[in-house]
Amino acid sequence: MSPEKRNFLVEKIPGWPSFVYYTLLIDLLLRDSLMARIGKYDHERWRRSAFEIIKIIESAGGRLNVSGLTHIAEYKGPLVYVSNHMSMTDTFIIPSILLAFNRLTFVVKEELLNYPVFGSIMKAINLIGVSRQNPREDLRKVLSEGEAFIKSGYSVGIFPQATRSAVFNPNFFNSLGVKLARRAGVPVVPVALKTDFQGNGTFIKDMGPVEPDKTIFVEFGVPLQLKDNDSETHRKIVRFIVNNIKKWGGIVEDENIFNF
Repeated sequence: MSPEKRNFLVEKIPGWPSFVYYTLLIDLLLRDSLMARIGKYDHERWRRSAFEIIKIIESAGGRLNVSGLTHIAEYKGPLVYVSNHMSMTDTFIIPSILLAFNRLTFVVKEELLNYPVFGSIMKAINLIGVSRQNPREDLRKVLSEGEAFIKSGYSVGIFPQATRSAVFNPNFFNSLGVKLARRAGVPVVPVALKTDFQGNGTFIKDMGPVEPDKTIFVEFGVPLQLKDNDSETHRKIVRFIVNNIKKWGGIVEDENIFNF
């Protein structure tokens, strides 16, 4: 849990949280991008940078509330993490937590690997890129590369939504993570996030306004063994996410799709 006390400027100057957040974040990403381009960005650097981003969030007045870590701390070995996707902050928060337990990779949009600055970092940590143009090819790639990573001792994180959104709709949450866990023979962990602390921007989606009054919530569920059929496991994951988002005051659409 983050400290309650905030910087005086965060409380008194409109726009200061966004200024602080993006100034410090861009500085960190530029430094990391340089390290990646010269071949010195590895998982240890990623872990330290992810933790530094937590400090950046707190400098901008953000507060972080994380629950369920005992569930994953008790499990030894790779896992598949399946999470809703609310903002760009997700891609920073999750590694800052999970890299303390195991090596990690993510399934990401392939186009992100070609982003200026950010792309060189993502290439350096060997993420799994998918096009989202050909679902069948994306499935094949995630299953084959994801299984290979898991066999090498990595956990895999997946955001199964078509696009990130402050509103969670189960219709747009696919079962790719469950399929990978089934194929690799490892448990799948449901992860619920509420990260609308950083909004999605109108013109640049990755740079929306920062709202420090919105606490960042992360909750990890119990690792689910694939004893049920895949549809039932997927339903349990969605139910976990829906229940937590509602508990935190978030918005859920079409929550009855799975007959909760």
